[in-house]
Amino acid sequence: MFFALLTERDKYMLPCVNKRLFGFDCPGCGMQRAMSLLVEGNFAEAFHMYPAIYNLILLAGYFVLRAFVKIRYDNWILRVLIFSAIALIIGNYILKLIN
Repeated sequence: MFFALLTERDKYMLPCVNKRLFGFDCPGCGMQRAMSLLVEGNFAEAFHMYPAIYNLILLAGYFVLRAFVKIRYDNWILRVLIFSAIALIIGNYILKLIN
């Protein structure tokens, strides 16, 4: 059933320009599907689709929070969230290229 939903979902998603032009995934490939899976409540499948999705949601939430609240150690927290998101994205991309 999951794969039937995946094909229906793919009809409405933006295509990856990098994949279309060069034939291989970009570092952001899978993010749209992961967000769609999160909305549907498939949390584990969303993580398998794009492992950095939860970190990116935390980062976006932190940006919203810091707009309204002064946070102690703001720069340190922001650096940790950004560097961990970058590490997850690059690590996932390298694993996709290897496999």
